[in-house]
Amino acid sequence: MMRSRPLRALLAAEVISTTGSQMTWLALPWFVLTTTGSASRMSFVVAAEVGAYVLFGVPAGAVVARLGARRTMLLTDGLRAPTMLLVPLLHWAGALTYPALLLFAFLIGALGTPYGAAQRVVVPELLGEDETVVTKANALFQSATRLTLLAGPPIAGILIGIIGAPGVLVIDAASFAVAFALVAVAVPPIATPRGDAGGHGSVLAGVRYVRRDPLLRLWAVSITIGDGAWQVVFVGTPVLVYTHYGGRAALAGLILGGFGGGAIVGNVLAYRLFSAVVPPRLIAAALLVQALPLFLLSLPVPAAALVAALALSGAGNGLANPTIHATLTLRPPPPIRAQVVSAVFTASMIGGPLALLAAGPAFTALDSRTVLAMAATAQLVAMMMLAASMLTRWDARAPAYDA
Repeated sequence: MMRSRPLRALLAAEVISTTGSQMTWLALPWFVLTTTGSASRMSFVVAAEVGAYVLFGVPAGAVVARLGARRTMLLTDGLRAPTMLLVPLLHWAGALTYPALLLFAFLIGALGTPYGAAQRVVVPELLGEDETVVTKANALFQSATRLTLLAGPPIAGILIGIIGAPGVLVIDAASFAVAFALVAVAVPPIATPRGDAGGHGSVLAGVRYVRRDPLLRLWAVSITIGDGAWQVVFVGTPVLVYTHYGGRAALAGLILGGFGGGAIVGNVLAYRLFSAVVPPRLIAAALLVQALPLFLLSLPVPAAALVAALALSGAGNGLANPTIHATLTLRPPPPIRAQVVSAVFTASMIGGPLALLAAGPAFTALDSRTVLAMAATAQLVAMMMLAASMLTRWDARAPAYDA
C-alpha cells in the first residue's frame, strides 16, 4: 500500500492538517479561557464548532457522493485555511468579538464535516473493497491521526508559551493550505459511483439505511454517547490543569498527548498481531480498557498518573478502532456509502454540543473533577453498549439496499 503515491500523499496531508487541528484543540480553548476567564464561554465556542457537524453532517454525505472524495477535500481545505487565519488576524487588530469567534468556530466545523466524510470513503475508492486491505489502510490512517494527537497538543502547549495561542492558530491555517497542495498535486481524480434519480444521492438515503441496520443503529447510539463524553474530557482537561495543576498549557498538552501515544501503540498491535482485523472479543475488552482509566481524571492524583491514564485509554481505542471503522465503511453498499458514514458520524456528533452546552455551566457550578467523573461514567456506558454489540451482533447480515 505504501508504494501508492496517492496514498502516501493522503497520509502526509492527514498528518500535517490534523497536527494543526490537534494544536488548535488546545490553543483555541486556552485562548478563550485565558482571555475571558470563563470556562462556560470556552465550552460554548467548542460547542459551536461541534454543533456545525450535527447540522451539516447528513447533507455532507450527499455532497461527497456528488463531488467525490478528492474534490470535497480540496474544496474544504481551500476554505478552512483563510477562515482559520481570520481569527488571529482580527484578534491582533483588536476587532475580534466573542460573537465573531463563535461564528468562526461554527464555520470551521461546517467545513470540516464534508472533509471528514470524504476522508473516510476515499480509502476504498483508491484501494478497492477488500476488507483486509481497507482495514490495514484504516490502521495506517488512524496511526497517523493518533500520531498527530501525540504530537499536536504537547507542541501547542510549548508554542503557546512562546508565540501565544493566536500564533498557534496561524500554524493551523498553514497546515490546511499544505494539505490542499498535497492532495491537488499527488492524488489523481477518482472515478466514484454518483447519486442518481433512483435515490442514491438523496440526502436522507444514509439515515434510512442506518435505521434499517440493527448493528449500525446500535453503533450510532453508543458512539453518540461516547463522543459527547470525549468532548467533555478534551475540553475539561485544560480546565482541570488551569484550576488544579498550576495553569500550565504545556502540561495540558502533555496529558492530551498521552492519549495519542497510547493509541499509536494500540494501532501498531492491531496491525502487527492481527493484520488489523482484531477478533470481536478482544475489541470488546479493548473498549472497556478505553473507558475505565478516564476515572483517574476525577481523582487528586499526580499529573504523571493522568498522562498514564490517557495513554492506557488511547491504547484500547487504537486496538479497537481500525476494525470498527473498516466495518462501518464497507458494510453499506458503495453508491450510498458516503451518506451512511456521514449519517452515523452525524448521529455521533449530536452528543458533542449537548454535552458541551451542559458542561459549560457545570464547570462554573461544580469542580472540574466532578464534571470529568460524569464524562467518564458516560464513556463507560457507551463502551459497554459497543462491546455488547461485538459479542452479540457482529455477524449480523447487512440489510439489502434497494435504490
